[in-house]
Amino acid sequence: MRVRCLGFLAVLSFAISACAEPNKPGIPTTSGGSYDWPQWRGPQRDDINKETGLLKDWPKGGPPLAWEIKSLGGGYSTPSVAGGRIFGMSDRGKEEFVWALDEANGKELWATKISAWSGGGGTDGPRSTPTVEGDFLWTLGFHGDLVCLDVKSGEIKWQKNLHKEFKGQVGGWQYSESPLIDGEKLIATPGGKDAAIVALNKKTGEVIWKAKVPGDDRAEYSSVIVAEIGGTRQYIQFMGGGVVAVAADDGKFLWRYDHPHNTTANCSTPVFHDGYVLAGSSYDAGAGLAKISGSDGSFQAKEVYYTHEMKNHHGGFLLVDGYVYGENNGRLGCREFLTGKAMWENARTAGKGSITYADGRLYYREEGGAIFLIEANPKKYVEHGRFNQPDRSNHSAWPHPVIANGKLYIRDQDVLLCYDVKEKK
Repeated sequence: MRVRCLGFLAVLSFAISACAEPNKPGIPTTSGGSYDWPQWRGPQRDDINKETGLLKDWPKGGPPLAWEIKSLGGGYSTPSVAGGRIFGMSDRGKEEFVWALDEANGKELWATKISAWSGGGGTDGPRSTPTVEGDFLWTLGFHGDLVCLDVKSGEIKWQKNLHKEFKGQVGGWQYSESPLIDGEKLIATPGGKDAAIVALNKKTGEVIWKAKVPGDDRAEYSSVIVAEIGGTRQYIQFMGGGVVAVAADDGKFLWRYDHPHNTTANCSTPVFHDGYVLAGSSYDAGAGLAKISGSDGSFQAKEVYYTHEMKNHHGGFLLVDGYVYGENNGRLGCREFLTGKAMWENARTAGKGSITYADGRLYYREEGGAIFLIEANPKKYVEHGRFNQPDRSNHSAWPHPVIANGKLYIRDQDVLLCYDVKEKK
């Protein structure tokens, strides 16, 4: 592996670990005093890191580049960061790998083959973000290989295949889900007739329950979130036919909300807040908010609003202080969460892309590669810097930006760039 060290190494955060919140459901624990990014969309699966003391403005050309590596292999896997290591997935030749890097300098610590790589799905490489908790990580290969590995050695602890063991069905772009860890359970989405969603023992891979959903929805490209509604813990997933929920205890089907789905690709992870679920997709569809009500296993989803002006392809929405930020119909925008009212949209600069939030700023990565720092301001678009990453591939910039421990990570196929975004005292 070739590593270019271009600046200071990792800066330790002195702030308290408010982001880890290990007692909340579905949130892997992280080391004390850190602002890790241990899974898809961050500590709480909402694309928010609670770290403070980050740069409020970027210099011309972007923040300082700490290091860069150029030997990951192909893929769209967004990295996770936990316990001083960075984890991700790649295809290398005709094999699919999970890897770990040193957070300080990007040096590869181990790489483990999990399957043969046969391509397909219209694009190159795996997409899942590893979920890290304590001494283990879990991730999902392009062809349905669900694995548990030791974080220190990369040794495979158990492995299953969603096609073979659950008769899983997935869309043409193959499996892209990032597994959820909730207590002792791992939650994944085979998309099978009798196993639309499954709960496994995270330590052994043994089946706890298999959930059916009406309509026999296939899996698509979103990832499960967890919520407490009406005294019932629920797993919420955006599948081929719409958004569905099952009970965490036994997998019983609870409700579904179909309006936001399209028949091509449902990619973005739903947003849950205070009994409401927001979901959106692209391909001539849009986004809708549903109020989920009920108790004792009986629930219903009642639509609050739906709009074709909130088409969200792959970059997701995030919620800050009652306002939703994210791609709206090919451009970055802001809307009121409970009403869908448009606050602003910026068609001139920030186009279709993915989003992350930390310390009052939106980190936005266009599909074409440009990266923006934008104020989380519902009144107007206020830009605080932008840059174009070096060593751009000819692939779409689909991996999401990641903020962890004062660093911004940008993955582009074979390349991973680490930028220092910690404010200097």
